[in-house]
Amino acid sequence: MADINFIKKISSLNNNIQPKNALRNNEDINAAFKDLLNEKIRKDEKVENDVVFSKHANERIKERNIDVSASITEKLNEAAEQAKEKGLKNVLVMIENQAFIISTMNNKVVTAVNSQDLKENIFTNIDGAVIK
Repeated sequence: MADINFIKKISSLNNNIQPKNALRNNEDINAAFKDLLNEKIRKDEKVENDVVFSKHANERIKERNIDVSASITEKLNEAAEQAKEKGLKNVLVMIENQAFIISTMNNKVVTAVNSQDLKENIFTNIDGAVIK
């Protein structure tokens, strides 16, 4: 019986030593995992909030030679966010003599019009406009 008690004491010593080291390692791992998870969430939120272009809008952008630079995309994102805050669903966004229709329900640019095609054009089914 003395041998069994001795073995129990040794194993309890090992258990008392290992959890502290394991805890530190787990804390490091947990912190690293938490950082990675938060970074992924921030990236996903950013992607979720960015406007996307429908197939129709992409076709119009190509055929009308509309420049959709990073600054224009940023303005579209801002306009979509402003329109959402006001409760608008389908918005005309004017940026540098170009027009974009955005559905704020799914952050999608539905169509795009360049400055030449703006004349004599009528926009229907919109409930607001944002001028950038």
